[in-house]
Amino acid sequence: MRIIAGERRGKALLSPAGTEVRPTTNMVKESVFNILQFNIEGRRFLDLFAGSGQMGLEALSRGAREAVFVDSSREAVRVIEKNLAAAGFKDRARVVGADFAGYLRAGRETFDIAFLDPPYREGLMERALELVSVRMAPGGVILCEHGSREVLPERAGDFEKRKVYRYGKTSVTAYRAGEQEDADEAPGARRKSQSEEPAND
Repeated sequence: MRIIAGERRGKALLSPAGTEVRPTTNMVKESVFNILQFNIEGRRFLDLFAGSGQMGLEALSRGAREAVFVDSSREAVRVIEKNLAAAGFKDRARVVGADFAGYLRAGRETFDIAFLDPPYREGLMERALELVSVRMAPGGVILCEHGSREVLPERAGDFEKRKVYRYGKTSVTAYRAGEQEDADEAPGARRKSQSEEPAND
């Protein structure tokens, strides 16, 4: 697992031991940042259910002003801190060892970009979406990684489901608020309309 672009391109990253962590593949990671395109520089990035922290680290490498990493696992927090130190990003990052709901309810800070990747099939995504939606800055975007059989809600607060990018058994759903314009199609993805039923894998 490595950072794939930006000032720390090629930097190897550690991953928490065990089977509970499901790292985002390079294909999906590249898709996420293609969706964001040039909307990363100077932005605040939330990496929720952060695991190894690779998404927030990728954002920092591509010019994000700050990244906040949230994970309830002590092992994940330890690994994220090591990865930040190795990449030289500790001064632009904060690691929070906490349950996602407790963190989102207690804090007041806002984010320009949020990436959500909770464990699949545990019913956490809708709860996280609702809580994250009220913590977004104007013009923000929420990106959710989930199983392709899972259909996410059409709305989360002021945010509307805009596009679903499918990569086999994994999908990325983008939410934007109000009249924001969507970014261009992410290369390599098959986009679904909001009304399309998920295909069988």
